[in-house]
Amino acid sequence: MKSTKTPEFKYVAGWMLSALLMSCPLIAETDAQKEARMNMVETQIEARGVENPVVLEAMRNAKRHLFIPPPRDREAYQDRPLPIGHGQTISQPYIVALMTELVQPKEDFKVLEIGAGSGYQAAVLAEIVDQVYTVEIVEPLSKWADERLKLAGYENVTVKHADGYHGWEEHAPFDAIVVTAAAPHIPPPLIAQLKDGGRMIIPVGSRFRTQQLVLVEKNGDDITTRNILPVRFVPFTRADSD
Repeated sequence: MKSTKTPEFKYVAGWMLSALLMSCPLIAETDAQKEARMNMVETQIEARGVENPVVLEAMRNAKRHLFIPPPRDREAYQDRPLPIGHGQTISQPYIVALMTELVQPKEDFKVLEIGAGSGYQAAVLAEIVDQVYTVEIVEPLSKWADERLKLAGYENVTVKHADGYHGWEEHAPFDAIVVTAAAPHIPPPLIAQLKDGGRMIIPVGSRFRTQQLVLVEKNGDDITTRNILPVRFVPFTRADSD
């Protein structure tokens, strides 16, 4: 049935929902948390060369502490990755910002993320782009990410529990793809689901060898790759059946 709600009603309802969310103890933040986040962007991200103003603003807005289980949430704005359970980590803020900048996100983009983890990278992307689809193979983490993203008010993120190697064909092609776990090779299904002219950022390598953050660009049948810098990510996990 078509909604009979007026635009004014929708505006008021949206405002009331936002006010309710912000009054929630889990959402409300302290002055110290906000100050720590602003300092994080200035000293950890801008100082290392991330320049895209849209990315910097997204990093200022996305509340990293909401995506880290307590009591480690008190360390949210430190310059390092943190454990989030199930053998996984939330990436260092600088790496999140760098990967976001490298895919050159725009407001009308549809982005695929492989490895939702805590939900933080998806939140940063959602601050910029129209729609984020994120896949997580660890079921408790997919539920955590989905709950936290909803709690934080991100309505433009869809979370799926699945093997990210296969991407999310239903919503392809994607303007950009961000992979947050180290794969031994670039999965062909992800290349196939990348839009012509699109970019993918992915760590490639094994747990015990040097990993490289690789930028993939697709122009028709021409696929180019470029190593950006050495990194250390958790391994790309596959389903038991594969």
